[in-house]
Amino acid sequence: MKIANNNGNTGRKANLVIRKPKATDGATVNALIADCKPLDENSMYCNLLQCSHFGDTCAIAELDGEAVGFVSGYIVPNKREQLFIWQVAVSPKARGLRLAKRLILDILDRSVCHDVSQLNTTITSTNAPSQGVFRSVARELDADIKRKVQFERETHFDGAAASEILWQIGPFEREDVERVAA
Repeated sequence: MKIANNNGNTGRKANLVIRKPKATDGATVNALIADCKPLDENSMYCNLLQCSHFGDTCAIAELDGEAVGFVSGYIVPNKREQLFIWQVAVSPKARGLRLAKRLILDILDRSVCHDVSQLNTTITSTNAPSQGVFRSVARELDADIKRKVQFERETHFDGAAASEILWQIGPFEREDVERVAA
């Protein structure tokens, strides 16, 4: 699809493709995440599994043939109505394109998510950009947000990382996803 690049090059048209990742994208995704500080880096093997085993619930974005965005997610085991978004990575080259939200909505619009009526993720209290993305997704879906501590700093991270707050967005209807993903 063609879109205008709002990244300071207002006269330039760019080719943006959003698609399911495949196993051969694992190394590219690993490098993209490493370039998106301060994201936690996963092992390359983890990224390979995300791109292959969980490819139906992950999305990669390429701008002029270069990977500039990745969202990893999965359907929560035994809870087909819940999609959990694990990680969102957007290259500085693609900032301003609302790419994170577009990637999430692309995943939600897939047939594998037909039964999904709730979107979950965890976000630390200081991660304002992620909070903004998920607030925007909730607004688009006309859905409520509930928050509670999922993983506590001392109990789960032995004091080495900030508490992760579970964001539960929903319920929403399939029609809402189709309306906003179009």
